[in-house]
Amino acid sequence: MGGDGGSIPGRQDLVKTKRKPEKAERHVERIARWLHCAITQEKLGPPIVSCELGRLYNKEAVLEFLLDKGSCQSAQHLRSLKDFKELKLTDNPAYRGPSNDKGDAYSDNQASLYVCPVTGLEMSGRYRFCFLWTCGCVVSEKAIKEVKSDVCHKCGGPYIPGDEIVINGTESDISLLRNKMLDKRAKAKAEKKAKKSQKRKLDEKVVDGVDEKSESVESKSLQAKFQKSSKKVEQHQQGPSVSKGPQPLAAKRDAQGERKPEFDAKKSNVYKSLFLSKEDKDKKSPWVTYNPYYAMSAP
Repeated sequence: MGGDGGSIPGRQDLVKTKRKPEKAERHVERIARWLHCAITQEKLGPPIVSCELGRLYNKEAVLEFLLDKGSCQSAQHLRSLKDFKELKLTDNPAYRGPSNDKGDAYSDNQASLYVCPVTGLEMSGRYRFCFLWTCGCVVSEKAIKEVKSDVCHKCGGPYIPGDEIVINGTESDISLLRNKMLDKRAKAKAEKKAKKSQKRKLDEKVVDGVDEKSESVESKSLQAKFQKSSKKVEQHQQGPSVSKGPQPLAAKRDAQGERKPEFDAKKSNVYKSLFLSKEDKDKKSPWVTYNPYYAMSAP
């Protein structure tokens, strides 16, 4: 069996067994989630955004995902710009960045770029951090629990209890946030549907009111036409009526119905007296009252 040299084989050398899958170290996985984008796995850089499940993304990667509709499983719940919020982070004044490009200096890979503005804790995954969905400010969970206030600790905006979202939480935190997200979307959908139905009812009422008005106008016009036609029929049956107003000369009749002789103004004596007669043609009136235009034969 090749036991020369005094080597003794063990069971693992003689029996083939299934190897356990390799697991990444917990602190390495934790650091990777806080330093890399959840879609492209690239290093996070401003502007940084987060979703309703508390995952961190580069804003450019999220926009490309929404445009191309990628197949990343960790971002399938992102549908529009309303599903993520840009984070307002506080820079870490003690962070110096990588300075060992040549490999001759110590580099702290666990140092964080951002800290909590209240407690000063580093945002490296060692402590639980949250952000407010209304304003996007990032603070530690310890600051929210210990320093109770009605406003945001960073920007001073309104704070609603239960509005905070845990960043890179545990599986139980993610399940709670997912249920909260689904309930919120269902409620928004129901409100939108109720608004549409209410608007539709208002439109129907307006249309019905317009139809009623048009019907009333049409009925009034028909009644007026009917009254006019009925009056004409009655007048035709009763015969011509004597009106009180002035009538033309040819239409005047006496009480017995006989036609009166027409009056001609030119045949009246008053009209004739304005002109000279044939006998007085040669006679001339005094020069004061003489008018040659009236020196014509009277009709």
